Amino acid sequence: MIDLYSWTTPNGRKVSIMLEECGLPYETHSIDITTNKDQFEPSFLKISPNNRIPAIVDRDTGQSLMESGAILLYLAEKTGKFLSTDAATRWQTIEWLMWQMGGLGPMAGQTHHFVKFNKGAAPYAEERYVNETKRLYGVLDKQLADRDYIAGDYSIADMSVWPWISRFEWQTIDLNEFANVKRWYVDIAGRDAVQKGYHVPKFTADIPMP
Repeated sequence: MIDLYSWTTPNGRKVSIMLEECGLPYETHSIDITTNKDQFEPSFLKISPNNRIPAIVDRDTGQSLMESGAILLYLAEKTGKFLSTDAATRWQTIEWLMWQMGGLGPMAGQTHHFVKFNKGAAPYAEERYVNETKRLYGVLDKQLADRDYIAGDYSIADMSVWPWISRFEWQTIDLNEFANVKRWYVDIAGRDAVQKGYHVPKFTADIPMP
């Protein structure tokens, strides 16, 4: 049994989608980050010292983890799923997981902050982060030009990137400009585990579709 501490964000959805894909039993604990309260509770800080979601506790081993990328790697190792044992494919999967963690996530997140929630407050920041997010979409589109999924087979790389792409509207991105990303996005959106994991810890809205 996995205890999942999460909220309805791209980073949170990565892990709930992975848990659904792996078929692992888990119990969800909502950490409402909009209140600026739950994530600062001492009990949560013991699990996630950086006071960010998601975080997990594996009741089988006692292992606790914060940081979504680390959690995806842990669950892949635990289950033997969605991370290839072939060295080249494995490292390509990790490479693109790191691309999301270090690039797409932070840049798209800043786009959300300046364009979605504070539009007009900082025009330079809006332009900077929208342009960089679009550039990253182009990088992903090129990667998907000759393959169904980011690292060949469906993997934790896809589960890491997809929830960020699901906020394309917040990022003022027209998916029709990125045909390979659009095809990949729609395909993954149709997976049962993705549809279930997207709505953890609660339903907010249907999965956005282009």
